Amino acid sequence: MSNIFSINKAIKPFNKTLQIEGDKSLSIRWALLASQATGKSSATNILKSDDVLSTLRCLRKLGVKIKLSKNRCTIIGMGINGYRYKNEIILDAGNSGTLGRLIIGLLIHSKGKIKIIGDKSLSKRDFSRITKPLKKFGAKIFSRNGKLPVLIEGTNKTRPISYIENRGSAQCKSAIMLAALNTNGTTLIKAKKSRNHTELLFRYLKIPITVIQKKNHDIIKIKGIKKISSLDYKIPSDISSSAFFIVLTALSKESKLTIKNVNINPSRIGIIKILKMMGVKITFKKINIYKGEKIADLIVESAKNLKAINCPKKFNSSAIDEFLVIFLIAAKAKGVSYFKGLSELNKKESPRLKWGSKILKLIGVKTITTHDSIKIFGDPNLKINKNIIIKNFLKDHRVFMTSVIAALSFGGNWAIHDKDSIKSSFPSFLKTINSVKK
Repeated sequence: MSNIFSINKAIKPFNKTLQIEGDKSLSIRWALLASQATGKSSATNILKSDDVLSTLRCLRKLGVKIKLSKNRCTIIGMGINGYRYKNEIILDAGNSGTLGRLIIGLLIHSKGKIKIIGDKSLSKRDFSRITKPLKKFGAKIFSRNGKLPVLIEGTNKTRPISYIENRGSAQCKSAIMLAALNTNGTTLIKAKKSRNHTELLFRYLKIPITVIQKKNHDIIKIKGIKKISSLDYKIPSDISSSAFFIVLTALSKESKLTIKNVNINPSRIGIIKILKMMGVKITFKKINIYKGEKIADLIVESAKNLKAINCPKKFNSSAIDEFLVIFLIAAKAKGVSYFKGLSELNKKESPRLKWGSKILKLIGVKTITTHDSIKIFGDPNLKINKNIIIKNFLKDHRVFMTSVIAALSFGGNWAIHDKDSIKSSFPSFLKTINSVKK
């Protein structure tokens, strides 16, 4: 079976309602915390992507009992420091940076040696941002050049730490928070603003946490504990997955889309704020709070007059996974859009800032790109009448999905390689695309 996805015409006008798969960040965090809880935790609408399945496989190797059916995942928690496993086991995080980094935080009290490995893409990513603070807890952590594989040997004498997280990395912050559970004191983190899913889950589970919000950072205090309550969770739809369909609708003529039960956590909706500034009409309906997370139905309509943007850097953290599709909006906006402070994009599954520029150049849009910024010279009349091939992008799921949205929005004859890359985050992406096209 071919691993190439072909598209040869733009999408027709549509009016659809979708239910997108569960939030990946919450699916992984729920599983990790459920494994440390006391008793049975259950989740519905858990994302069954490769990243989440890798999480469940790693937890099983740590002795956790897990049952995964079509509609539900059940985890029998082993309690704080309750993992039981053979010495010198290997945990494969696959392509998941969230799993690879967060699970190390849970293992600082581990007995024996554990090796964390990942696929070719993950093995190129920076893990020193995790290993540096986690060593302060007392664990022995070894890696070559700050990359995978990482070898960890826990300690019985974990100690609370103070740490300044200045990258805006929710993964780094969350790894430290999970490690703090294993101490007998209070850990203090001064963290640059980033996603706060872990903080909200801690609050809901009544884990002792204090968050003091400042203008550009948060002060987070966490006390070590002996027990975590089990957690039953209906995981809301993923805003990052929804983003592709938001952009497709905005760029399509005479179209409207409703996406049900989307997680609109304020630390995740940078894309909504940016697109509204660019002239995209997006509204929220049925807003409610579910176990700390803000949820709503999201309605988006075709955009008639897209405006260029000098994008404020304050949105970078809350839109970091969505910039590739945001660049497609800028490609059809009137004027020159400027996005800056995006060096973190090139530390993802692929060098995404470079790939964003490459895709735009392939479709005929002028860009000026540096190591951390891009200027996009928009063309409101953009249409494509040529052959375009997308390949050799380290199987980055977001490069693949962005290319599909560009093809459906602007036309042309596209051959997009490595369609199985979507399995890491959004396995039903192409099925959902087909449901919109019908």
